[in-house]
Amino acid sequence: MSIVGMADTAVKEAQERVRSALRVSGFTMPGVKVVVNLAPGNIRKTGSGFDLPIALGILVATGQVPEEAIRDKLLIGELSLQGAVRPVIGNLAFALCAKKVGCQFITAVQKPAPINDLIQLGLRTLGSLHLSDPFDELFNEDGAGSTLSAKPVPDYRDISGHDIAKRSLQIAAAGNHGVLMMGPPGSGKTMLASRLVSILPPLTEEEMLEAAVVHSVAGKDTEDILSGIRPFRSPHHSATSAGLLGGGSPIRPGEVSLAHCGVLFLDELSEFRSSTLQGLRQPMESGEVHLTRAESSLRLPARFMLVAASNPCPCGYLGDKVHRCTCTAAQVRKYQSRIGGPLMDRISMRLDVERLPPASVLSSGHGTDSATLKEGVMRARDYASWRQAQAEERGEGARSKKPTPKTIIASCKLDRNADAFVNKIAEGDGVSGRGLINTLKVARTIADIEESECVKDVHLAEAFSFRVDVGMSEEGGGSV
Repeated sequence: MSIVGMADTAVKEAQERVRSALRVSGFTMPGVKVVVNLAPGNIRKTGSGFDLPIALGILVATGQVPEEAIRDKLLIGELSLQGAVRPVIGNLAFALCAKKVGCQFITAVQKPAPINDLIQLGLRTLGSLHLSDPFDELFNEDGAGSTLSAKPVPDYRDISGHDIAKRSLQIAAAGNHGVLMMGPPGSGKTMLASRLVSILPPLTEEEMLEAAVVHSVAGKDTEDILSGIRPFRSPHHSATSAGLLGGGSPIRPGEVSLAHCGVLFLDELSEFRSSTLQGLRQPMESGEVHLTRAESSLRLPARFMLVAASNPCPCGYLGDKVHRCTCTAAQVRKYQSRIGGPLMDRISMRLDVERLPPASVLSSGHGTDSATLKEGVMRARDYASWRQAQAEERGEGARSKKPTPKTIIASCKLDRNADAFVNKIAEGDGVSGRGLINTLKVARTIADIEESECVKDVHLAEAFSFRVDVGMSEEGGGSV
């Protein structure tokens, strides 16, 4: 047997697996040389999913299986030496391809797949267990999708106190704004971030499909996503650019794509490599990652909500009311400069998280719960949808996933006093154009939570308070 068509090692090894699987399953290999041509020959073929189609191609070519058995079917699967068909990564992407071209999808699954019930792809066959199974039953069996129930997620009730931080994260969740939390060790930054998913709205069917396909291609479990839970990715600060943005050979999605339609949490932000962090700037603006390699160029979805946490200095206690900071001003500047000004300018909200007193820690479990916070998030999003629909009826612009600065400014409906207020603060603090637009977006979200059609001074004041560089004092050995 010879396999041609730019096949990688995993594909070329299929000849040994196919030969053994056919013999064990009761079929015979032809006594002549078999040439498997994977066309087109200018595209690299990777993975073990070619095993099943190669085996069935040989069986049809030798007359051991009728051609009608595999007509109009997309076959994907790895073969064991005993003839069992094993699942491969990317099954959901293959299923979508089959639906698009009008084929029946044939593959193996490890457990009941929720594709039919939750995404309604209309696929009939979900499994192929062994080559020796009767072909009329194997390819005509209707697959039964399972119904998944949402898994419990951590609740903000567990965190007592931190009302200002919870309010800030509620605003961020309502408007999908980026957040940087800065504070000393043990102040609760990670706990606050890990519960953010609990106040976000469930995934829509379109978002569920987009996020699940990315996880399927990356070989990750899609069960939580298909039950409606938004993805929450928290890569370690030692992550490389390829791990965070995507890459490798073959190219695989990175953490920013795995966080698509969900949350990307970067803990210890200042410990990440500066070059790795700067790679986030383009995905945050466009919602996509563009990966260019010598052999291919890909666009991967990366529309995520960035949540970051960091200590304010190397020792971690700059601004703490109990522990005295031992860092020099030069050490503080060097540590904080690792994040970089361009990335900081793209983060809409920055908040200081102080350590809780012991009494608040001991009363954990009685704080504001996620259900209460989520109610405000859903109210704001519903009001924003109504407001945008009203604007469309008045001919003030069509709804877009990425609004322009013009539409953002128009949506605020600033009066003369509010306009003067914005100009005064923006000029005094040296806010950039991007920072000003992001601040107006935050103010618009705050107004949506209160169901106010116009952005008022109080909304602007709260929004501008999130532009203050928290924990950014350059004086070591003291508090902010």
